[in-house]
Amino acid sequence: MSRSLWKGPFCEIKIKDSQSLKPLNIKSRRSVILPEFVGRTFNIYNGKSYISCKILETMIGLKFGEFSSTRKKPIHKKKNKQKSK
Repeated sequence: MSRSLWKGPFCEIKIKDSQSLKPLNIKSRRSVILPEFVGRTFNIYNGKSYISCKILETMIGLKFGEFSSTRKKPIHKKKNKQKSK
């Protein structure tokens, strides 16, 4: 079910100073990326650490959580073949 149109997009992030280029730390992965965030760098919390992400025009309307993965990629061990004598 989608959000009502009269409510507008959900965003907990308020930018006070637009000239500041310092990255903002964000814990709200459910917030929608707004057009005023384009060109800014955000540090998105994935539950363990912050992941740096620069906002582009193609990201408008998506959520911050889509750009910071919360799962580790599996690392498979290689089996060593022993030479038989």
